[in-house]
Amino acid sequence: MSPRAQLPPPPPPVELRSWPDREAMLADRAFILRELVRLHVGPGRLGVLMMWAGLTAFGWLLVGSGLVIVEQAADFLSGIAGIVSLLLGAGALIPAVVLSALYVARDREVRTLLTAWGALDRDPERDRELRLPGTSLVWLLLSFVLAAGGLALCVIGPASARPGDDTYGMVALIMGLGMVAWLTGLIGAVKASAHRRWVLRVLTAPAPAPLTPAGGRPASSEPPRPGSGTPSRSSGR
Repeated sequence: MSPRAQLPPPPPPVELRSWPDREAMLADRAFILRELVRLHVGPGRLGVLMMWAGLTAFGWLLVGSGLVIVEQAADFLSGIAGIVSLLLGAGALIPAVVLSALYVARDREVRTLLTAWGALDRDPERDRELRLPGTSLVWLLLSFVLAAGGLALCVIGPASARPGDDTYGMVALIMGLGMVAWLTGLIGAVKASAHRRWVLRVLTAPAPAPLTPAGGRPASSEPPRPGSGTPSRSSGR
């Protein structure tokens, strides 16, 4: 996973903004939003999610296999083999779970930055390429398949177990793999829906009112003062 320092910074406060004009601000906004969208729903992020899911599934496969071997161990060597499988599985499972949690936390930071930079202004021409409806659909469909398959494993595994033939370790193995697939699909579905909500709430929403560096209204919105060409109330008396 990319280090946290590589995330773009949030937009500066109103009083510290130093863009020479609106076009310069829009150019920086477009550049950073493109990078943030890539970090959120780009193909690379999908590959990273699948990699952590695969490592988690592999670790649980070793753990579940170790449980099955220990339960069915007929001699000392079989028990040792089961324990070794458990240790190897834990060695792969624990880092995968930690890195997956960091993956989810990083996505939350990216979504916060997307909202902050998107709220600066509106740029319909540049914003159009950030919507990525096809990419969001791929995320959603793949996530649905994974979640549905994982949920099916979680239900079918215990329901189809036969007492005396299927061990508790085998049921735990099947349910664990199903849970990994279900959680992976859930993460992907949340990312796809979050991107769609961001497009609707930020990119297609009305542009925010411009602010002065002091946080007040722009000078053009202030009412004209008497004597500046606009008659006052007392001028008609």
